[in-house]
Amino acid sequence: QVQLVESGGGLVQAGGSLRLSCAASGRTFSPYLMGWFRQAPGSEREFVASINWSGGRRTYYADSVKGRFLISRDDARNTVYLQMNSLKPEDTAVYYCAASRGSDWDYWGRGTQVTVSS
Repeated sequence: QVQLVESGGGLVQAGGSLRLSCAASGRTFSPYLMGWFRQAPGSEREFVASINWSGGRRTYYADSVKGRFLISRDDARNTVYLQMNSLKPEDTAVYYCAASRGSDWDYWGRGTQVTVSS
C-alpha cells in the first residue's frame, strides 16, 4: 500500500511563498505520475500540477498557477515538492498530493492547508 504525507502548508501574506512536500512510502511505490490538487471551500477539487515519475520529468500546470508554481521531485527521498511563489488569496485551499499508476489518480494524501491573506 502506498502512503502519501503532505507537509509545508500554513498562513502567508499575498505575494509570499511556500513550499509543499509530499513524502511517499510503500514497498511497491512506482507511480507513473505524481501530482498536486487543491480544494477551496465550496469548490470542487482541481488539478494544480503534475510531474512524470517514470520516463522523464515532464511537468504540467493549471493555467492559474503557470509561472508562479514549480513542481519537482527527489527520487532518492520519494518526495515531490510544490514551490508556490507570488501567492494570491485565491490560492487558499487544502492542497492534496496524489499518485497515478497510469489511468487514474490511485493514491491520495490527507491534505495540507494553505491560507493566503490579503
